[in-house]
Amino acid sequence: MTDRRRLLILSSTYPRWEGDPEPGFVHELAKRLTGEFDVHVLCPHAARARAGERLDGVTVHRYRYAPARFESLVHDGGIVANLRRAPWKWILVPSFLLGQMIGLRRLCRRLEPHVLHAHWIVPQCLVVAALKSIGMISTPTLATIHGADLFGLQGRWFVALKRWALLNTDRTTVVSTAMIKPTCDLGVSRRLIDVAPMGVDFENRFKPSSTVRRSENELLFVGRLVEKKGLRVLISALPRILEQRPDTRVTIAGYGPEENRLRVIAQSLGVADRIDFLGAVSQEKLPDLYRRAALFVAPFLQARDGDQEGLGLVVVEAIACGCPVIAGNIPAVRDVLDATRCQSLLVSPGDPVALADRIIQFLSSGNSARISIELREQIASRFGWLQVARNYSRILTSIMRASPEAYEPSRDATERPGD
Repeated sequence: MTDRRRLLILSSTYPRWEGDPEPGFVHELAKRLTGEFDVHVLCPHAARARAGERLDGVTVHRYRYAPARFESLVHDGGIVANLRRAPWKWILVPSFLLGQMIGLRRLCRRLEPHVLHAHWIVPQCLVVAALKSIGMISTPTLATIHGADLFGLQGRWFVALKRWALLNTDRTTVVSTAMIKPTCDLGVSRRLIDVAPMGVDFENRFKPSSTVRRSENELLFVGRLVEKKGLRVLISALPRILEQRPDTRVTIAGYGPEENRLRVIAQSLGVADRIDFLGAVSQEKLPDLYRRAALFVAPFLQARDGDQEGLGLVVVEAIACGCPVIAGNIPAVRDVLDATRCQSLLVSPGDPVALADRIIQFLSSGNSARISIELREQIASRFGWLQVARNYSRILTSIMRASPEAYEPSRDATERPGD
């Protein structure tokens, strides 16, 4: 086994294969840490995915929790959304947790990682806490909270479990300042919390292009089709927009449990023929959508169960491509769009009339593209992957330094993806 510092990342959301349209930000961070660490990832298996492989220098280990055709708890909408859409999937939860526990225990014995990085409180931090509580692992651990794991699952028992899970990690990162107070409310000391967002590839992927002509009438939405994304509000605003801008079209890149309901709403409002549902779109194809759209609309809101966006990285992607943006005025978005300087880009959450009027105003304006270019320059230093990866490397290293035994040289062992 290599003497390099070994990092084991735990994540329930991870690309199943190259070009997978599932959110890939955990992998994007992982591959940028390979210069500093020997990076391994433990994530759930899925149909047609390999049990183990190397992706961009990252060794990926996928654990089984059901026959392959039933391994559908995580993908195509996320765990919580899948459980709501198909309650029978609750029977997968025990084996999902047990599979992750067994996989983590085995990898900790084989790899002897110097540090763990657990993404999402539930289930990853919960699994780490369970194994630590019975003395099966003792590796220093960084917890990263992304949003749904903090704002959702607000029942008394869930809150207690989240508190217990976080108190069994060594440090916590949140992806926006809006998440600091709710994390402290779970009992985490403020001095153990860092704000560390995920990143966007400003240099190679998400950048303006002079070869793509920008539309004058296309509105773009990108994201999972779940309540907190607010797509229902955009569809409800469309009739009012069409009264002033009859050539307007809406392109929707994404999938999720609300798709059928959203199609019904569009049909009932008589605007179904003005909306294009593209389904899942790969990361490689997203930039051209941002480059051609007249306006990117992210009508974020707080869902009825309290869930809300943790950061809204799609807003950063749009700005990186030079696309004008409008977003729901929720706390996390203000980490991207300074509310004092970008008030015109923010709209009251859940208000289709206010959203429609702001969109009409933007489509009639001639300076929206200029604003986006200025914003790109302001946010690149905060959300570019180079800076983000450096920040996470610094935090992970600080955890290791606080635990001297993490530097002890390990015995020789054989490491095989998928073990």
